[in-house]
Amino acid sequence: MNILALLQIFKSTLSNTDIRRMHKVIQAMLSMTGRVTMLGISRWAGAGGSYRTIQRFFNTPIVWAEIYFIFFKYYLFNFKYEYFMVGDECVVTKSGKSTYGLDRFYAGLQSKVVKSIAIFSLSLVSVNERRSYPLQVEQVVRTLEEKAAVKKKKAKGTKKKENSPKKKLGRPKGSKNKDKTQVELTPELQRIQKSIKKQLFILKALVRIRHIALDGHFGNNNALQMVRQCGLHLVSKLRHDAALFFIYDGPQKNSGPKKKYGSKIDYRNIPDKYLVSQKTEGNIQTRIYQAKMLHKSFAQALNTVIITKTNLKTGTFAHVNLFSSDLELSYEKIIDYYSLRFQIEFNFRDAKQFWGLEDFMNVEKVPLTNALNLSLFMVNVSQVLLQDFRRTNPDSGILDLKAYYRAAKYFEETIKMLPQKPDPILFEQVFGQLSTFSCIHPANSQDSAT
Repeated sequence: MNILALLQIFKSTLSNTDIRRMHKVIQAMLSMTGRVTMLGISRWAGAGGSYRTIQRFFNTPIVWAEIYFIFFKYYLFNFKYEYFMVGDECVVTKSGKSTYGLDRFYAGLQSKVVKSIAIFSLSLVSVNERRSYPLQVEQVVRTLEEKAAVKKKKAKGTKKKENSPKKKLGRPKGSKNKDKTQVELTPELQRIQKSIKKQLFILKALVRIRHIALDGHFGNNNALQMVRQCGLHLVSKLRHDAALFFIYDGPQKNSGPKKKYGSKIDYRNIPDKYLVSQKTEGNIQTRIYQAKMLHKSFAQALNTVIITKTNLKTGTFAHVNLFSSDLELSYEKIIDYYSLRFQIEFNFRDAKQFWGLEDFMNVEKVPLTNALNLSLFMVNVSQVLLQDFRRTNPDSGILDLKAYYRAAKYFEETIKMLPQKPDPILFEQVFGQLSTFSCIHPANSQDSAT
């Protein structure tokens, strides 16, 4: 598995020096233990990988969008497969005061706002492989205007709760209908829209993307209109108490506005004509409904899929509301796309656990950008290496891959000390034993050596 050969596809984007430096960095990250910092990488990089060399690599501006695309195109893309886009934000806790983009972001794992930096990543999910491949990583840096708007909104909400006069029923006199497709995007949505358009422009010559899956944070009209302006359809989740209405199909008046809102949904008593799937496992009955429904906050009808679960023994009831702006999308696709959205979370997990997304010590913009992108880029590199590695080690994972490269590093350093090289057969036996020593799924020693 020659890593330097893998990187030769970047000759049009990186200089030969940068390619050699990247090779040293990737080789060290695959074999090292401990925290993935510049100092840690330099200790494992060997000859030609001094700390100064690693530092120069991290301080070199790199067009990561092209790096991701070229690597995906040559090693991961399959024109026979179906792809759609996913996006999500990841928060990395960070102490200190001088890290570029340092702010207070909401961390879902800790369920509170923490001192951290945040990134927004776009990935392509292969429906056939059930796997996500990161293609873009942008750091979330809030402007002063954005921070001021958040504080103002928070203060306004608090003040409204304290002095909330009783609102009159009905529509205010003189109010006019608003075009719900014409929305004012928040700075967050503007930033995401810019990233999506940039990624679609890069991918247009390779694959056509029609859908993007985002989590429940984007289950609102503003996010839907942002996605539609990009030429995509949104797949997301609504609140569990979303006020959905069936489309009215009864008689209309001869004059005046046409009635479009039917009865409001009762999640415990959805008409059977919308039932598309039902199964019972033990005491749990699962029902899936699909219908084109309306929501008064949205500009258009929604292709809604409602999944209900009922405990037949206790009567406990729960439901989930998924939706898409694509009215022709089947309920299986909507459920599948939203379920596969979680694959991007596994990308973040691997980047943090194995590739240093939480270990970096960089504080300036360029080295910090390189550190963040390198950790997600290694997710793709490891997938390519595992494809080859699993030919002899079918059940292996990233820990097995790292154990293999660590054994290669130990083996290389050991034979340098020998006054005379042993027989090649002994070479294979020693390396085969080393490579399976710390593997979770060890294969046959002879196969590993080969």
